[in-house]
Amino acid sequence: SSIRVQVPTYKSYNLIGNFYTRRIQHRARGILETSTVFQKSNTKFLVNATSGQPLESEPKAYPNTPWNSAKNALDAFYRFSRPHTVIGTALSIISVSLLAVEKLSDISPLFFTGVLEAVVAALFMNIYIVGLNQLSDVEIDKVNKPYLPLASGEYSTLTGIMIVTSFSIMLPLLRWKRFALVAAMCILAVRAVIVQLAFYLHIQTHVFSRPAVISKPLIFATAFMSFFSVVIALFKDIPDIEGDKIFGIKSYTVRLGQEKVFWTCISLLEMAYGVSILVGATSPYTWSKVI
Repeated sequence: SSIRVQVPTYKSYNLIGNFYTRRIQHRARGILETSTVFQKSNTKFLVNATSGQPLESEPKAYPNTPWNSAKNALDAFYRFSRPHTVIGTALSIISVSLLAVEKLSDISPLFFTGVLEAVVAALFMNIYIVGLNQLSDVEIDKVNKPYLPLASGEYSTLTGIMIVTSFSIMLPLLRWKRFALVAAMCILAVRAVIVQLAFYLHIQTHVFSRPAVISKPLIFATAFMSFFSVVIALFKDIPDIEGDKIFGIKSYTVRLGQEKVFWTCISLLEMAYGVSILVGATSPYTWSKVI
């Protein structure tokens, strides 16, 4: 049988084109509306990060009640304080304080009071440091960390300064982030040396009133944390590569690439934990060998 073939005219093409254009526009409009609702309800701060405008409330989704206002304020301060650094600081102080415990009777109200004094002081210093970092890097954080209150516009610069100055009266005008080695040395000095030695001696001399003695466990903890601090200094720049490139910050990640820095960090961690296992296995204490 024969098949009749009709060649479409210019008008036919126009009709077909208009039909599919309307369908595409209709679907695109639906997708855009869905995407807009999702962004407004879940990641609204991403839009404001580039504009620098403060967040606006949405009465329908989140009624402006005192409870919601308080909850939002706590959430913003929680993100501003960088909780993962607060938790790490608190745990490191507690663990290094336990190195000064020689007998069960040392675990007393006096010990807990001394640890609490150290933790509170360190947390205040920690919030001052992370706040100062955010004030110095607002534009970079709009690219790398748009969820932070200063970058998203939830906090104004004045609010950030007020929070930081409330935790410390001194604002050093140093931008060490731009110098990768200096920034790494700062982290190494604090995490590996100052935290270990200072808080151990706080418990040993101030709480227990014993002579200042540098013990083998303290030396081991300091050596281990030296490796760990180098990893912290390198790892923290891996997710920030885009913003660092834009603002000309020559971090090791920008210079060497994310993958190379990542596996260098993994190797350093494996070395640190490998030595820890060997030290524990050769320890004269049975419980240490088992762990």
